[in-house]
Amino acid sequence: MQSVETLEEKEPGTGLHPMRLLLILMIVSIIMMFAAFTSGFIVRREEGNWREFDLPISLLYNTIVIVLSSATMQWAYASAKRDELGRVKLAMGLTVLLGLAFLVGQWFSWADLVAGRTYFGGVDANPSGSFVYVLMGVHGFHLITGLIFLAKTYLKTLRYQVHSRQMMPIANCTIYWHFLGALWLYLYLFLLLNH
Repeated sequence: MQSVETLEEKEPGTGLHPMRLLLILMIVSIIMMFAAFTSGFIVRREEGNWREFDLPISLLYNTIVIVLSSATMQWAYASAKRDELGRVKLAMGLTVLLGLAFLVGQWFSWADLVAGRTYFGGVDANPSGSFVYVLMGVHGFHLITGLIFLAKTYLKTLRYQVHSRQMMPIANCTIYWHFLGALWLYLYLFLLLNH
């Protein structure tokens, strides 16, 4: 039987905790935004004046890093369910480091694009390059929000506010982090198939 506290935490109309509902709505809006970006990419490419270029190999390395970060985040979640708080802290710390490594890797990928004469703007820019920068940049912005979310959850872990009886913060964080990883995999495959 559910406790009164658990029943009070759920939104009456949806049966979801308000924070979970907010997370779902945020994810849906991000999906819609990237669907618009990628469909705009396809439409603009068909109009012509489109420069084809090879994606830098650094994007593959970044993809591996974000997949690893998803694995460490899942490890943190599983450890929290078992009240292994030392492992939760370690796994979340690794996830933060891998997330930061991904962002630094994206910065280097931008440098690789510039070295390959693919620019965001200016007289030498082409819409094909501009779209790549926008896709990477907007994803990077959302990854920064994910890192902030991770940091807040990590602080709760340090205060023993994340454990098997209080899983909502780390569960939401895990869902969002996996979403960001899946979103990057989609973008990377989309760019590979459309270049």
